[in-house]
Parts: sequence; structure tokens; C-alpha cells
Amino acid sequence: MEFTLTEIIGYLASIVVLISFLMKDILKLRIVNFVGCGLFVAYGIMLHYSIPIILTNGVIMLIHIYYLSKMKKK
Repeated sequence: MEFTLTEIIGYLASIVVLISFLMKDILKLRIVNFVGCGLFVAYGIMLHYSIPIILTNGVIMLIHIYYLSKMKKK
């Protein structure tokens, strides 16, 4: 069985997001989930611009940036 690069990115994104929910530390959770969302954005682009995937994960990334920046200030 062979996977396309698009499928590999999609599965990797799913795995990274799932792993993020195993994190006890909220900082680690946000960073790992941010990476997973970034992979999902790439996946959405590779699917010839799947707007629901790109938009949802892009907004989640912005939320993570907001909270990570607040955490850094403390």
C-alpha cells in the first residue's frame, strides 16, 4: 500500500493533534497542537484549498498564538 504525500501530511497532522491532547502541561499542549494545526493547514492546501480545513485550523493557530503570547508575558 502506497500513500501520497497529501495523505501522509493528513495522517501526521491527525497524529500530532491527538498527541497534543495527552499533554498535561498546557504550554506543551498549545505548542504541539499548534504544529498539528499547521500540518492540517498544509493538508488543506494540498487538497486544492479545502477552505473548511484551512480556516478552522488557521483560526485555532491564531488562538494558540494569542494564549502563548499571554503566557510568555507572565
